[in-house]
Amino acid sequence: MKEPPTLGFDSNATSPPQALLERLKDYGQEDAFTLFDELSSEERELLVKDIESLDLPRVDRIIRCSLRSQGLPAVAIEPVPESTVSTVEERTPEARERWWKTGLKAISEGKLAVLLLAGGQGTRLGTSDPKGCYNIGLPSGKSLFQLQAERILCVQRLAAQSVNEGPTAFTPIHWYVMTSPFTDEATRKFFESHKYFGLEADQVSFFQQGTLPCISKDGRFIMETPYRVAKAPDGNGGVYAALRYARLMDDMQARGVRYVDCYGVDNALVRVADPTFLGFFIDKGVSAAAKVVRKAYPQEKVGVFVRRGKGGPLSVVEYSEMDPSVASEINQGTGRLRFCWSNVCLHMFTLDFLNQVANGLEKDSIYHLAEKKIPSIHGYTLGFKLEQFIFDAFPYAPSTALFEVLREEEFAPVKNANGSNFDTPDSARLLVLRLHTRWVVAAGGFLTHSVPLYATGVEISPLCSYTGENLEAICRGRTFHAPCEITF
Repeated sequence: MKEPPTLGFDSNATSPPQALLERLKDYGQEDAFTLFDELSSEERELLVKDIESLDLPRVDRIIRCSLRSQGLPAVAIEPVPESTVSTVEERTPEARERWWKTGLKAISEGKLAVLLLAGGQGTRLGTSDPKGCYNIGLPSGKSLFQLQAERILCVQRLAAQSVNEGPTAFTPIHWYVMTSPFTDEATRKFFESHKYFGLEADQVSFFQQGTLPCISKDGRFIMETPYRVAKAPDGNGGVYAALRYARLMDDMQARGVRYVDCYGVDNALVRVADPTFLGFFIDKGVSAAAKVVRKAYPQEKVGVFVRRGKGGPLSVVEYSEMDPSVASEINQGTGRLRFCWSNVCLHMFTLDFLNQVANGLEKDSIYHLAEKKIPSIHGYTLGFKLEQFIFDAFPYAPSTALFEVLREEEFAPVKNANGSNFDTPDSARLLVLRLHTRWVVAAGGFLTHSVPLYATGVEISPLCSYTGENLEAICRGRTFHAPCEITF
């Protein structure tokens, strides 16, 4: 809830509105008005509106709870129990087939919604556009948004076919897209200009994640300018509060949604609305699940799933929080790292659990304090951004299951500019081309190429195939010259 507007505020006054000043004093933030008498009348009005836009009791609670939790001793961690993880090697073809059919049935009944975390800009990729608009250089030239939208279209068609509905009779999968104040307008325009990539406009809902003031080490607001508090997005875990604020969980319930597939935008191989993962989730009867990949080496910069305390809930520990000696420990029984299950931001939740998490996180009000250089009236000031992460939900889950996937099939992150050592558009493009090349060969097709095959491949449109299925009619006996896109 924002502060009530100041009635009859005179922007020519040399002192701030008394009631608003008293409110700031209640929370120790009166310094925000320090330079008030030096501002122009327009700037005074901007400052008053900026302070009024803040929910001061909530912001104060978050700051106090977050600073208080900072110095608490960390709870001892244990490896995730083996029984919690469905590994690739233990998975039978029969189980995969059963989960696939279960997932498609639930999708055909309108029980699945997709939740996309798309608040980030492509700053590290050299663009200020939303990351989802990025073209990683595939033969088709498709953006990340388009690849994901077409996978939704493909799953809708597969679900309709699984219950013998006609090609035009399908249940739409609703796509909830979380933007940020920095990406919202550009994202909406990108979808509109591309006609929602073949989806119906009314099956996509946009909503914005929140922002929070940046604070000094003693919890005071940092002023970006004399008339504006420095603010930053509240992390991808801000999705829970944002869904609650926009009443979108009520919207999901009204649509008959029971399960929510949640993922980050910057993965070129993400299997959006994966029927197998959904079927596994339903079969296990858990509140939360996550796809995981095996950690490649002990010092890989990824968060891993752990158990907090003996018999405690599953949680994610960031690589920077784990002692290198602990990260290198080997499980003598399996030969794997003891802490090997990497979080790749591919999650499944029940709608009931999403509601529970949104309420629990809001009540506890504990945010991660990210120390950053904050633009301020004194130049760049060392301070804190307040953030929650999507994986902050897992400690609230009464039951969690982990589902191992292969990196080369489902994880092609797009985080750093070309020329970096890892997670670049080039590396993601090659992962897509290599996977699709294997699909073509498995379906009886052949490839010719004028550059080494390790540096090229073919792209299969998501409208043709979701996981390599139904390609024999297109590929058997045919030769494709790489690089190219294979469509219907």
